[in-house]
Amino acid sequence: MTTGPACPIANLEKLLIATDGTVYSEGAIREGIKFAAKCSSKLYVCMTLETNPEYETTGQNVLQQMVEEATVHMTSIKDRATQAGLDCETILHESMEASQAIVDEATDKKVDMIIVGRHGHKGLAKALMGEVAAKVITDAPCKVMVVPKAAQTEYKIILVATDGSTHAKAAVQEAIAIAKRNGSHLIALSAMRDESERQEAKEFSEKAAAMARTEGVAVEAITPMGRSHNVIVEEAGGRGVDLIVMGTYGKTGVKKFVMGSSTEKVIGSAGCSVLVVRAD
Repeated sequence: MTTGPACPIANLEKLLIATDGTVYSEGAIREGIKFAAKCSSKLYVCMTLETNPEYETTGQNVLQQMVEEATVHMTSIKDRATQAGLDCETILHESMEASQAIVDEATDKKVDMIIVGRHGHKGLAKALMGEVAAKVITDAPCKVMVVPKAAQTEYKIILVATDGSTHAKAAVQEAIAIAKRNGSHLIALSAMRDESERQEAKEFSEKAAAMARTEGVAVEAITPMGRSHNVIVEEAGGRGVDLIVMGTYGKTGVKKFVMGSSTEKVIGSAGCSVLVVRAD
């Protein structure tokens, strides 16, 4: 399949929605179907039931109920996708490692982007939260978009966070491409802890802005002071940002974007969708 003219992000031939069966996956489901419709994408929907060895002797009835509820949930998503005219395949796993099952499916199907919800519930149908979400983003072979339940992904204002690292550079390139495709206003942000980091932060943000201007993208470079995840969320909220773009990893030190710290905190706090990009 090829991307259609209305596709907001290039090269999305295959998309995978990872759902945990809760209302917290609704944003991912809604936006995933919207993406697939706009981009003429093949759509996969994956759900993983976290199993336990105890089920083999004591929990078969519980497991069977989980499977039945998951099947109803997946069928409802496929019906929504079918109504949107999409080719949709549902995949239900029973696994002791939810994140790995999602990553394996994305790798096997060669998907271009995984879309996940931001929060979920902990239990037998393991949710995409905390360690699971972090592992999906860290190990995924493609970019990952994290969508809060109520978020509507738009592209009028995009914020890209950069610290000059390899993955941050990939995020900058992705953000510029999306902004150019959608006529967006781009904010290039590099955080600084104190005045001693001002020059370096300015260099990172200005370099990203210069790249954007070369592509004809309207852009501003900012270097707010504070912890990276705090200033990213604050700037995004205060400026009405529609999408935050970040790298999977970054430099060690104050401006790091390492899963389990800054990136995960931004994902957990931002009111808009966050697109996490890795370098090739």
